[in-house]
Amino acid sequence: MKSPDRTPVRRSVRDGGVPPLDGGNRYPGPTLGADGLPADGLGGATERAEITLTFGDNRLIAMVLGQYDQNVAKLERRLNVVANANGNRIVVKGAPEACEHARRVLEALYERVQRGEAIAPGDVDGAIEEGASQASLFPKEAVNERPVFDEIRTRKRGGVKARTVAQDLYLRALKKYELVFAEGPAGTGKTWLAVGHAVSLLERGVVERLILSRPAVEAGERLGFLPGDMREKIDPYLRPIYDALNEFMDARTVERGMQTGIIEVAPLAFMRGRTLSNAVVLLDEAQNTTSMQMKMMLTRLGEGSRMIINGDPSQTDLPPGQKSGLAEAVNLLAGVEGIGHVKFRDGDVVRHDLVRRIVQAYDRAAQDARSETRGEARAPSR
Repeated sequence: MKSPDRTPVRRSVRDGGVPPLDGGNRYPGPTLGADGLPADGLGGATERAEITLTFGDNRLIAMVLGQYDQNVAKLERRLNVVANANGNRIVVKGAPEACEHARRVLEALYERVQRGEAIAPGDVDGAIEEGASQASLFPKEAVNERPVFDEIRTRKRGGVKARTVAQDLYLRALKKYELVFAEGPAGTGKTWLAVGHAVSLLERGVVERLILSRPAVEAGERLGFLPGDMREKIDPYLRPIYDALNEFMDARTVERGMQTGIIEVAPLAFMRGRTLSNAVVLLDEAQNTTSMQMKMMLTRLGEGSRMIINGDPSQTDLPPGQKSGLAEAVNLLAGVEGIGHVKFRDGDVVRHDLVRRIVQAYDRAAQDARSETRGEARAPSR
């Protein structure tokens, strides 16, 4: 297949004139200024550029654009550019840096569909993050090179590649350190990648057991008495781990592994008094552990084992006034040899574009509340 033309055609577009983007089912794009280009609040004084990309296969381009052009609309919103497709040509207009970023993203997505891989909304976010890292890691003369993100391989999923710089750092930390802390908002792939890495270690024979655990804490609710045996009582708390596990292993393999003890999914309270040797241990939702629970879990680490501690400090369900064991452990163990720490941010959310915006809105509200508190503390008393 013909590769995309990597020599962009750039020219000034101050005389503007971009066709409307509201073509029927097309998702809304960026807010346009008087010149028909994305509004940047700078009065049109910034340099404008236009890049024309020519690809070899119209059918593949349709897959890149997505249903109702949803992928290119997301690209427009995230990078504040205008992208118009006509056959096998895509014209991108906006600020020069944004246009170059969009070009890298479109070429990466086109190469993906050329390999026969599907494009999900999260893949577009990942390509945008990868394009940003490419711009910062490589000089302009090497702009056509692409940074190689790390990946994990399992029998069921094949190769699973990191989508963002933070995910890449996370996978590399999991391979390097025996104990890894990962903090960040929902939707950044912490649990999913951790389970995938754990399954890959089990399938390669690096470890003999897979132990997955979470604190059994209600998310701001009081569930009361749950009927059934012990497993039926704790399953609702551990369902997200089961879901991730089934993404990387066949259901029959999971069930057989749980019956033989190779795979164990249990609440945190069941870990006390044990020594977990030759195993990969994942503690999820660790922000809901107390200081004593976290200390207990960290000291379970036995010979030949790996431990992964995940959590979102902004979603603690502990009683008011109780300190999170995750936050305390991260502070106490900072700089200790053999321990890795990766922090995800709202820009690393790959679950859904709305999730990213929701996380950002909550973060802004929290920052405003802290600013008001500091302002009240500094105000002189009368």
